[in-house]
Amino acid sequence: MEYSHIPVLLSETIDGLLVKADGVYLDGTLGGGGHAEKILEKLTTGRLIANDLDGAAIENAQDKLRRYLDKITFVHDDYKNIQSHLDDLGVGELDGVLLDLGVSSYQIDTAGRGFSYTKEARLDMRMDREQSLSAYEVVNEYDEKRLADIFFEYGEERYAKKIAAKIVARRKTHSIESTLELAEIVASCYPVKDRMVGGNPAKRVFQAIRIEVNNELRGLQEFLMEIALRLKKGGRMCVITFHSLEDRIVKNAFKELEKDCVCDKRIFPVCVCNKRKEVEIITKKPICGKTEDTENKRAESAKLRIIERI
Repeated sequence: MEYSHIPVLLSETIDGLLVKADGVYLDGTLGGGGHAEKILEKLTTGRLIANDLDGAAIENAQDKLRRYLDKITFVHDDYKNIQSHLDDLGVGELDGVLLDLGVSSYQIDTAGRGFSYTKEARLDMRMDREQSLSAYEVVNEYDEKRLADIFFEYGEERYAKKIAAKIVARRKTHSIESTLELAEIVASCYPVKDRMVGGNPAKRVFQAIRIEVNNELRGLQEFLMEIALRLKKGGRMCVITFHSLEDRIVKNAFKELEKDCVCDKRIFPVCVCNKRKEVEIITKKPICGKTEDTENKRAESAKLRIIERI
């Protein structure tokens, strides 16, 4: 299957980055390469570091962006590990950073990847096909409490305990191997009248398992705080999120970066915390994907937040 992905909030993101022809940029989540291509179009002597955890994304982009190979360096890793790669590449400060978080259209639409709750496949959901932990291990090996906690924390699933109990009960007869069987288990835990209210009932559980498998939220705030300090003065960071958990982390990280001295002036009239305002938040409210004139329904939940280094 061709690695196709409709880039979300494309013009808003590229405009937000203020791409300079000689700048050095990081696309931490390359995906289908749509955002990367627009950045590369604006570069002359500049450089793009293009990273993705999914090897298929890297392979696709190497072909799709072949006319820009003199301006692009590919890195196959979790974006949270990019600092050491930048050091190895001799890249110091950055003019811009882009993160398009979440799962790509290709990963969802390719049934064999096991991300979709509407397509039959073995449970997988690994963005990095080389890692050992997959959705199969999560569903079949995690204990009931751990499953319930994941469904509630990462999926905000109100029937988390009931679904976890049903999964553990089913495992006593046979391993749960397929996406559609898991989706059926989840649906059976919902009252009939609620099963299709707000979309497929399995979406929250599948989101939660995907986040657990790919370690999507752990370390995200710390990464954002660190990579922001690698921006040059005037450099921009654009982050696109697709659900409230991600967006809350991004929002809090940006607010923390924007804070100045946090000393209690009643106790410390002179600053002792050494906290300094590092960025300006450009988007006081996020730019929302639901305003796009697009057939891409997955864009509707997208939110773009932008900061600028000061």
